[in-house]
Amino acid sequence: MPGAMTATTGFMGFSPLWPGDGRSLRISLFLGKASGRGPAAPNAQDTCGLAIETISALLAARPQHVINRRKRPVSDALSEIRYQVALANRMLANEGVLDAFGHVSLRHPTDPGRYLLSRSRSPGLIEAADILEFTLDSDPVAPPTVKLYAERVIHGCIYQARPDVMAICHHHAPAVMPFCIAGVPIVPVFHLGAAAGETLPFWNQRDEFGDTNLLVVKPEEGRSLARALGSHGAVLMNHHGATVVGRDLRELVSRAIFMCHNAEFQLRAQLLGRVATLTPGETRLAGSINAMPNVTDRT
Repeated sequence: MPGAMTATTGFMGFSPLWPGDGRSLRISLFLGKASGRGPAAPNAQDTCGLAIETISALLAARPQHVINRRKRPVSDALSEIRYQVALANRMLANEGVLDAFGHVSLRHPTDPGRYLLSRSRSPGLIEAADILEFTLDSDPVAPPTVKLYAERVIHGCIYQARPDVMAICHHHAPAVMPFCIAGVPIVPVFHLGAAAGETLPFWNQRDEFGDTNLLVVKPEEGRSLARALGSHGAVLMNHHGATVVGRDLRELVSRAIFMCHNAEFQLRAQLLGRVATLTPGETRLAGSINAMPNVTDRT
């Protein structure tokens, strides 16, 4: 079968056929002969040397297009960034922070007046090719040929108001929705829960805009949300969800995940009759550790 790798009998015996190459490389190590078991296996030193020669032969036999496919050109940094944004969407969908709705963005790595956001698509399905560029007014840089998120002003307005913010996630995670509905603050109740800070502000859309469909689609609504966020790491949106920010994608993903865990633990503790929060000092010290790369890289 073209493009298949067919195993043969014996130890480390196989004949890979690289796709599109038209050549096969058969390597047979320690194979028994048709008549009998064949010679005894070589010693460990010979085995090691033969294995190294085998690997070298396989690498040399690979066609160049296979080698190139496994390397990301250094010059194509933006493609790697798009991949990372898509990956962040999928990770947060996998963790239950995002569902069919919600979105993740990243400030453009070389142009702070732009940001990267997917076309309108379920976060768990987003691919690098879905990631588009927008101005801070949330206008697409290139004429769109696909549907865009209606609430992208959330991202543009926060990037305008917060030069320190490099990544944003808007979500409706089930863990935080009881607090958004009841108007009860989420407070840090365990060390990783300190990632979002000591207090989380609320934003109630009806305070400024009366009855709405609860979507944040107008620039003035986005600016109002950004004001409520202030210098905090997240803001709760009454009857809607939450918006989380970070200094990079890793911090954002970590903060969003552990903010939801904290909300779950807080609600469970409340069922026991008492919620004991971290002190301001504990929150500050734990929050500093939570922002360290050796923590965010493990999320």
